[in-house]
Amino acid sequence: MSIPHLIMNASGVVQLVMLLLLVASILSWVVVFQRTFVMRKAKRAYRTFEDQFWSGVDLNELYREIPSEQESEGAEHIFRSGFREFNRLMPKTRSAQAILEGVQRSMRVAWSREEERLNLHLVFLATVASASPYIGLFGTVWGIMGSFQSLSMAQQATLATVAPWIAEALVATAMGLFAAIPAVIFYNRLSAESSRLLGKYEDFAEEFHSILHRNLQGRSDSSAA
Repeated sequence: MSIPHLIMNASGVVQLVMLLLLVASILSWVVVFQRTFVMRKAKRAYRTFEDQFWSGVDLNELYREIPSEQESEGAEHIFRSGFREFNRLMPKTRSAQAILEGVQRSMRVAWSREEERLNLHLVFLATVASASPYIGLFGTVWGIMGSFQSLSMAQQATLATVAPWIAEALVATAMGLFAAIPAVIFYNRLSAESSRLLGKYEDFAEEFHSILHRNLQGRSDSSAA
């Protein structure tokens, strides 16, 4: 008795459960490949920008080279948001503290948007990982119920009477695990990569904030002299 034969001859409820698990598995793999591509692209972009930032390039020149806010991502987006706010506040206030607070708020908003971008669809993976075993278990319970019903209607209880029901119940369980196991593995992996990358963005924001603080402190000392 082959698995395709069991699926085709399963009860309507169990077939619906299997179809739902198959769709969830396919969508979760789509999310895995798409998010893996995004993470790799983000890591490459961060390394490129970090090398460029610490190469000693003039910040105004670097700001002009970066794409628009809608096109920039990662540390570029955080830098652009912070430096734009810095240039906007410089002519309006002489308070270094007010300027630095404005820059910090702007970079925090940009960091939050990057967090949302990197974690996009990861909730779906977590949902598939947690719900699929229970959906498969529902199909299992339904199949076992069918086996008991067939036993009650049979004049003679034999293995052939209950075997198809139990087999389709086990297939539903297997499909639930097939959907859940990759989802939980890649959810943990992608979440860890996202957290590490966001930590690097946060470190960059702190370092950039310190650079601007030293810049303002130097201008204050020059003005006082």
